[in-house]
Amino acid sequence: MRVLRFAEADLPTELAREIAELEARAWPGSTPGHDPALHPRTMLLVGGVGTVVVALSLLYKPVPLAGRTYRAAGLSSVVTRTGLRGRGLGGRMVAQARAELAADPAVDLALFSCDRPLAAFYEAAGFEVLPGTVLVGGTPEDPLATDDPGFDKVVLAAFFSDDPDRDRAAFTGVRVPLHPGNTDRLW
Repeated sequence: MRVLRFAEADLPTELAREIAELEARAWPGSTPGHDPALHPRTMLLVGGVGTVVVALSLLYKPVPLAGRTYRAAGLSSVVTRTGLRGRGLGGRMVAQARAELAADPAVDLALFSCDRPLAAFYEAAGFEVLPGTVLVGGTPEDPLATDDPGFDKVVLAAFFSDDPDRDRAAFTGVRVPLHPGNTDRLW
């Protein structure tokens, strides 16, 4: 198996189709693709004949908080082919995505939310739960927060700046104005 990386706009048609099929099985009714304003990048684990085994997207945007603007990246649309789940392939891809973000000098932190039962999966890949933190997605005029009724979400992060303890403190127990727009309401 090999890892491939593309700007989402540059995904070959066959790979984009496979990703859309995997996402439709995982999240029926979802629309494939991300807002181009978030500079989406796709990471894929591909089997020997080009079959997509794991796919995930990395999204990027500045996030103002605590008197500064952080260069944030988020994980989105992490999906593993149904018949291959439980083998650690998704976890290895998430850990690799984290390592690549950590090595990127243009990224201060990774920040995203997930359903509470998935938190341990992401923690095993090196992310940490931020207790009491809420991501506020959508837009300022039409927000969607991870603590809205009916959600059971947690916020996870990894800090890559020169002062990760300061940044962890700034992002813990607060409402973070992520506002990625109406396409990727929460990433």
